[in-house]
Amino acid sequence: MNLTAENHRVPLSDGNSIPLLGLGTYADPQKTPKGSCLESVKIAIDTGYRHIDGAFVYYNEHEVGQAIREKIAEGKIKREDIFYCGKLWNTCHPPELVRPTLEKTLKILQLDYVDLYIIELPMAFKPGDAIYPKDENGKIIYHETDLCATWEAMEACKDAGLAKSIGVSNFNRRQLEMILNKPGLKYKPVSNQVECHPYFTQPKLLEFCRQHDIVIVGYSPLGTSRDETWVNVSSPPLLKDPVLNAIGKKYKKTAAQVVLRFSIQRGVVVIPKSFNPQRIRENFQIFDFSLTEKEMKEIEALNKNVRYVELLMWRDHPEYPFSDEY
Repeated sequence: MNLTAENHRVPLSDGNSIPLLGLGTYADPQKTPKGSCLESVKIAIDTGYRHIDGAFVYYNEHEVGQAIREKIAEGKIKREDIFYCGKLWNTCHPPELVRPTLEKTLKILQLDYVDLYIIELPMAFKPGDAIYPKDENGKIIYHETDLCATWEAMEACKDAGLAKSIGVSNFNRRQLEMILNKPGLKYKPVSNQVECHPYFTQPKLLEFCRQHDIVIVGYSPLGTSRDETWVNVSSPPLLKDPVLNAIGKKYKKTAAQVVLRFSIQRGVVVIPKSFNPQRIRENFQIFDFSLTEKEMKEIEALNKNVRYVELLMWRDHPEYPFSDEY
């Protein structure tokens, strides 16, 4: 596969395609200055990014939409050049809420459609206005999950043209099989967005998804923030790894660039999040070198099979996805 900065799209099973490198936009709304996401998306588009990954619960989709619209108005891009992924949150799983939730996202973005809409997590929370509905003890109130019913409502959104493609996120093999084996399945998930990087290479899930023509989109592709309130910090920081840095030195590249290149050579889509202009540009400079088979194997051997993002606070949810092997 000849990947270039101008064209690094890979096909999806429904006939659409997805760029292998995208910009993640997750940010803690409490700690992120207003406008940071807007500027970052504009810089990313100017740099050459055409894939933006967002979500309603990041509270910044209005900035993403504004950046895309401004760049279209400048004549820098057309709407069809951009691939935007939005996500259905845990409180919106009941089928009757799926389309209204997507319509709300489109209204915030001020766009007519999203390119990919995914179920963010297989765990449903109690529907309502609270993003994190809690009982009097401060515990999240769960809701009974019927992933197949939610999926049917996602299919209807695709039929209505509100989402070009539909997929899932954080689903394990059992949950994917539940959808794939659903009677009357109309569209299978085109993608599964999961944590994926050299310390957590997901070989079994990757193989399962390949067999079913499901593209893996890797979040936290550079490791993740070291925020111990929600991240497992027992694993060392990925980008300090001596093997990655040694390979980087050979190509005059950073460890981050080596890691991103490793993933795209495996056919894994990556969505590194950065609001730092220099890093946004650096993360895009991965199309002017390639790793040898030996280097790919060396990096694969770094796998520790340990997640950074464990979501342990919800591990008692009946559909918590990470108890299964994969």
